Amino acid sequence: MASLKDLKARINSIKSTRQITSAMKMVAAAKLHKAQDRIMNARPYADDIETLLKTIINRNTQEKSPFLRNPKKEEVDSIAIISINGDKGLCGAFNQRINKKTVEIIAENKGKDIDLICVGKKGYAYFKKHKPDLIKEQYVNIFNNKEFYHSTEIMQLVANGFLEKDYDRVLLVYNEFKSAISQELVKKQLLPLQEELKTQEEEKPDRFQAPYLLEPSATRLLTDLIKSNVDIQIWRALLESYSAEQAARMTAMDNATDNADEMIEDLTLEYHHKRQENITTEIIEISSAVEAL
Repeated sequence: MASLKDLKARINSIKSTRQITSAMKMVAAAKLHKAQDRIMNARPYADDIETLLKTIINRNTQEKSPFLRNPKKEEVDSIAIISINGDKGLCGAFNQRINKKTVEIIAENKGKDIDLICVGKKGYAYFKKHKPDLIKEQYVNIFNNKEFYHSTEIMQLVANGFLEKDYDRVLLVYNEFKSAISQELVKKQLLPLQEELKTQEEEKPDRFQAPYLLEPSATRLLTDLIKSNVDIQIWRALLESYSAEQAARMTAMDNATDNADEMIEDLTLEYHHKRQENITTEIIEISSAVEAL
């Protein structure tokens, strides 16, 4: 059984840990507040640029862009996967969920050439250990100072690979921010676009009938817009993932703080019981000694 000294040391240790988790929770909450503002500003633009693309593609079916090359499923030989994790841990299952989903996609495409583009230190460390031969590029320590050029670098990498037919598909995997207590795992196909857009057109055909006069040509405009769309979708995913990471960390640290409070309460109660037992034992010993005298 633990002594009073041991119990006191454990209580003090847990109190110190509680101070750390409580501080981390407040820091994550402050970062989340700022990240939410950025993602709320990015979402409307990301949605509108996709709507514009749908309109142009479905009203100019005779015009083609090299980005609309859409091989059949059995003809897909190579895939690029952009896997977005965090640079830090202590955020629950946030990073594990992304790694698990990425591994599932790799397993589903067994036999195909896979290139992994790892964004975030945690994802890169995981795949460097388990599947180092699949890593094409890595972007770590970018979230604290993330800028739009980060997404542009990734866009140029996958867009050039798609144009040169190094990739038949480009997939994006990330956690989308829903609320402070909820994140949704997203698997999105960035390239090619045509199949996804046609399906959405069939669901809402009236949305894509706006008349547009395109200069200099639909093909040129489509190519530039598709690259811009891939760019903004990657940027949005970076913002979504960062917001979701801070929300997950805030929740995890809140739970850790609550658990520390419970442990402190239980250990304090045990400490007082133990102290009471020692006092009772000492009184009995003194009384026995007095009687003996």
